[in-house]
Amino acid sequence: MKKLVVLFLHVFVFGCLSANAEPQRPNIIFILTDDLGYGDLGILFQKQREGIQVQTPELDQMAEAGTILNRHYCPAPICAPSRASLITGMHQGHSNVRNMQFDKAIEENWNFANTLQKAGYYTIHLGKYGLQGWGHSPEKWAGYPTKRGFDYFYGYVRHVDGHQHYPANVWNLGDNESHQQKKQVWENNKEVSAGLDKCYTTDLWTAKAKQLIISETKENPKRPFFMYLSYDTPHAALQLPTVAYPDGKGTKGGLQWLGQAGRMINTAEGTIDHYRDPHYTGKGLTDLAERFATSITRIDHCVGDLLQTLKDLKIDKKTIVIFSSDNGPHRESYLKGKRWSPSVFESAGNFKGSKGSSHEGGLRVPTFAWGPSRIKAGQKSNRPSQFHDWMATFCDYAGVHAPARTDGVSLRPTLSQEGAQREGIVYVEFNNQQGLYLDGYKGLRLKATDHAVDFEIYDTIGDEPESQNLAGTSASFTRLQLRMKDEVLRIRMPNRHAKKTYDGEFVPGLNLDEEALSRGTHVQSYLGQWDWVPEFTQMTAKSVSVENTISLDSLLAKKTAGLLFSGYIKIPKSGDWTFHCKATGGLIFKIHNKLILDGDYKYDGSALNTTVRLAKGIHPYRLYYKPPASKPALSLQWEGPDIAVSLIPADALLVKGEQKHNLK
Repeated sequence: MKKLVVLFLHVFVFGCLSANAEPQRPNIIFILTDDLGYGDLGILFQKQREGIQVQTPELDQMAEAGTILNRHYCPAPICAPSRASLITGMHQGHSNVRNMQFDKAIEENWNFANTLQKAGYYTIHLGKYGLQGWGHSPEKWAGYPTKRGFDYFYGYVRHVDGHQHYPANVWNLGDNESHQQKKQVWENNKEVSAGLDKCYTTDLWTAKAKQLIISETKENPKRPFFMYLSYDTPHAALQLPTVAYPDGKGTKGGLQWLGQAGRMINTAEGTIDHYRDPHYTGKGLTDLAERFATSITRIDHCVGDLLQTLKDLKIDKKTIVIFSSDNGPHRESYLKGKRWSPSVFESAGNFKGSKGSSHEGGLRVPTFAWGPSRIKAGQKSNRPSQFHDWMATFCDYAGVHAPARTDGVSLRPTLSQEGAQREGIVYVEFNNQQGLYLDGYKGLRLKATDHAVDFEIYDTIGDEPESQNLAGTSASFTRLQLRMKDEVLRIRMPNRHAKKTYDGEFVPGLNLDEEALSRGTHVQSYLGQWDWVPEFTQMTAKSVSVENTISLDSLLAKKTAGLLFSGYIKIPKSGDWTFHCKATGGLIFKIHNKLILDGDYKYDGSALNTTVRLAKGIHPYRLYYKPPASKPALSLQWEGPDIAVSLIPADALLVKGEQKHNLK
């Protein structure tokens, strides 16, 4: 009898522990389309239209079974900067790829692939890339996907390659030679396009995705995977598939990877650029309209096929899938002598603008998340969010804290209804256009030729077409105007390859009463081991104190302790201020939300320095420090008008309130 009781207790306790154990890290799939407008999906807008509608039933079901992010924004209304911010987790005020910098290599630093790779994920990139750098081979491309954290890559490397959707075939209808020629497809370090006759890329990337999902599930069932599936449709080539979508979906139907040269996938047959979805034929639509609608419905079939594959493999409940677009709908066509307008299907919905414009039509992208056991079903969030938030979100789901350098916040509280959602930064920068969200309102400068230019201010929920500029209509909006002008200077760093007229402006301090502040620096310590300098503000501190200066003296009782110094720096005179830092371990230094010093990824302990134009006044700062295994060291100095390089003095460091020192 005693043995039975012990056995019962053992089973009961084990069951309780299992029930409360940390959930298994989910597989993550991010699907990105090319130039798909907010209004192109049925559930978001098409079903509200009269006349012939673009059909997206699979995507509509996915959105209904998940969470719609109704105000989700790309960081710039064109592909290269958008995709760079998505991957790196840096908004356009910090990204090294801005404006029209196609094919520029994204910087070697933490991103959403190598962080998940460190967290134990198998990382996959399929489809369009365009952020590789200059050269003609993986050995020469500095930013090649496998050099940026992807274990496996299969797709187009160059930006222009994505303008042709049949890599192994000449397309005689193209409007110029570049759009007509065959394109290279790379599988890791091997060019493989020769075997891809009649392979339409939407089908090709999807079939490869299914093959990899199936093989990963069978061969590595305990290893989570991250898949970045980046379509190059419905971009302006507007090419058609070869044949109708294969019958069925999932593991036993739909698209299939055959793996035979000349017959790589089961739709590599018939005639290229030929099949038109019967829903759109014989109804008076133009050639371009039939092509456009067919390409979107083809994506819809593919996404439904992928979701059914997850269900067939019984991994749908341990997978989350995100669907989005890199920017708003395009206005061009690559067919000879033909022009396209997004007004045909009202691809921007009720919004003004399209690709290239920072009005809502160019920036607000169709975005939703699906995951039967991870994502709350049937909800629609109007909270503004942006591409750089996904890196922090994926780190959160993977069970690791995001790097401190990133600009994003985790959207998991919104998607899964777990905990409180942090406010994020929504910032737009593209050529002379600049915008941000503040207090729920959108500020937009279409021609920011000078920092004195006012923002137009819109309520994008109550006024979707941005028809009423609220700037100057009341004292509160006049105050908001000033805050918007201050805030854009506090969240970005100038880039010498993408110069702006406001680069030389002084960053304003905060309007704080110095009498309410006291001397010192707020210090929080954290226990743990990390692959990067983590965002300590999202962790529980082991100890808290207020110290006189930024120093490691007596603070590192444990070698594994990370430190966060925070408070305010009193800048005595407006001018160029240079901050110098040298450390063992890793560090991140921010003033306001500007990334000033980055001593994290592959940091070797060498001296770092950055100059920033600061106005006289009080500026908030955060200094993150991750110590090495031995011999921790950290030195932060400043240099400015009438001040030589020196340690920041105690009387320039301030904290809020009357705080006692050395509280442990």
